[in-house]
Amino acid sequence: MLDYDEEAARYDALRGGEPRAAAAAEAVLGLLPETVGELLDLGCGTGIVTRRLAAGRPGARVTCLDRAPAMTLRAAARLPGAVVRADSRRLPFPDGRFDAVTSVWLLHLLPAAEDVRAVVAECARVLRPGGVWVTTVDKAAGHNVGSDIDAVLAARPPSAARDAGDEVAGYAAEHGLRLAGRARFPGVGQGRSPRSTVEDLRRGWFVTLPPGEPLAEEFAARLAALPDQDRPRPDPVFTLRAFRRPAQGEPAEG
Repeated sequence: MLDYDEEAARYDALRGGEPRAAAAAEAVLGLLPETVGELLDLGCGTGIVTRRLAAGRPGARVTCLDRAPAMTLRAAARLPGAVVRADSRRLPFPDGRFDAVTSVWLLHLLPAAEDVRAVVAECARVLRPGGVWVTTVDKAAGHNVGSDIDAVLAARPPSAARDAGDEVAGYAAEHGLRLAGRARFPGVGQGRSPRSTVEDLRRGWFVTLPPGEPLAEEFAARLAALPDQDRPRPDPVFTLRAFRRPAQGEPAEG
């Protein structure tokens, strides 16, 4: 597992920078109501996406939250006075505080299914009636673009997808949230090359291939044998789902 305090300084540069943030924010904004009074962005990282969400809803009061100190420092430089350091599983906000909650590239990082359930429950709790939660799902699947790199990585030990879309939808339904929309967007600039994939492997990107272990080095050797070591393969494509809390007087199912 990556140390996101250590990653903070190079996080944006290694993940597509502003072009990727623009693609993500545009897709998220397409699923949010035009009028949002209070917006919470969970797992905001460096705030690179949050800043664009704030610009896209200029009438909203935006709060961004992350648990990594180094990430929140960078987010605070982009969004002064809007950053909270806390755990998304235990949000420090009252019930029904927000008109919208977003969580981009968060759920897949959680260690267990009960942690995902806790985050979904908290998102539902802090949403006002009629509010919308937008989240990425199936992140690992988004990285599989059918390349030769994916063919090599397909043989690695499997890991559970904590953000499986149907499971997340089930957790949301348990808390009265209805599916309200879907979208996809490209991870601009995140197309992997064999060389960059080896670098990611050796810094702990792949949780079932711990750096320094013999198996990890076997995969590194297979990747190093691929052609066009520095040519990026196609960008990943990520998936969003939106869930809505029914408004007052609206039936829970319909």
